[in-house]
Amino acid sequence: MTKSLLIGAAMAAALSAGAARAMDEITVGYFLEWPMPFQYAKATGLYEEEMGVKINWVSFDAGTAMSAAMAAGDVQLSVSQGVPPFVVATSAGQDLQALDVAVSYAENDNCVVAEALEIDKDSAKELEGKRVGVPIGTAAHYGFLKQMEHFGVDISTMEIVDMAPADGAAAFAQGSLDMVCGWGGALRRMKEHGNVLLTGAEKEELGILVFDVTSGPADFVAANPELVAGFLKVTAEMNEMWKSGEHEAEMLPVIAQDAGMEEQATAETLATFEFPSVEEQLGPKWLGGGAQDFMKGVAQVFLDSGNIDAALPSYADRVNTGPLGSVPSM
Repeated sequence: MTKSLLIGAAMAAALSAGAARAMDEITVGYFLEWPMPFQYAKATGLYEEEMGVKINWVSFDAGTAMSAAMAAGDVQLSVSQGVPPFVVATSAGQDLQALDVAVSYAENDNCVVAEALEIDKDSAKELEGKRVGVPIGTAAHYGFLKQMEHFGVDISTMEIVDMAPADGAAAFAQGSLDMVCGWGGALRRMKEHGNVLLTGAEKEELGILVFDVTSGPADFVAANPELVAGFLKVTAEMNEMWKSGEHEAEMLPVIAQDAGMEEQATAETLATFEFPSVEEQLGPKWLGGGAQDFMKGVAQVFLDSGNIDAALPSYADRVNTGPLGSVPSM
């Protein structure tokens, strides 16, 4: 495992899209097989209606790829970028900002051990020497490192292969991996061939929080605060619309189609997600201080494991609550 796997993309450029000019279209990154309420607005044009710009949507398979696209100026906002890839990019010098808490999902990001090994949390040390598929620099990678630390597993004995979740799930099904880590639809497929060591609740007890943010290059956000606020406003409206429980019949089919999933799988996945309100996001647990502290902790884990060269003294200025703070409470 080399540091270049983590920081190569982040170091590609420090400058991003967003010069101070009128925007008539933007590009937004998101994940397939990762169903969220915002996709109802994505599919029905509500973002364009609110913001007055054309939006080009592009899908990614990992948050590290989102960072690379934002560094290159190809993407202006990324929805549901994992905190670990965000931390990796900003630690390497990329000028990104976290703009909201997109989703919290401790139950939907995990590592799975091959059923044939019959290894559980009581015998996790037996994972030493095993072959593991992990999307390096992501929330799944952070969770893997923290779980192995908890179980006292020496990861230097393991063969760690950098694999996007979909690829990892396919390799796991073929029996070429002893353990694999990922999220969303890929995680569901992984579980068909193995077991998790810790539940989401057990991970949270260990301080392994799992949440994503909406992120964007700082210069783009500074040049277009009202545009960004409009985007976050629509996202918040969709979250509250979904959480009310009154619009599921209307929203679920649209979200499922946009996510490339069956409706039942979409509903099951959404049931494991939490979408904090705007007020909650701005509070101390999240963007009011908790998220910044968590980012520092993530950076320290990657620093200690040799996956990044340096961490920032503080991640406070990597969070920008200005646009979200202008969104009315709902």
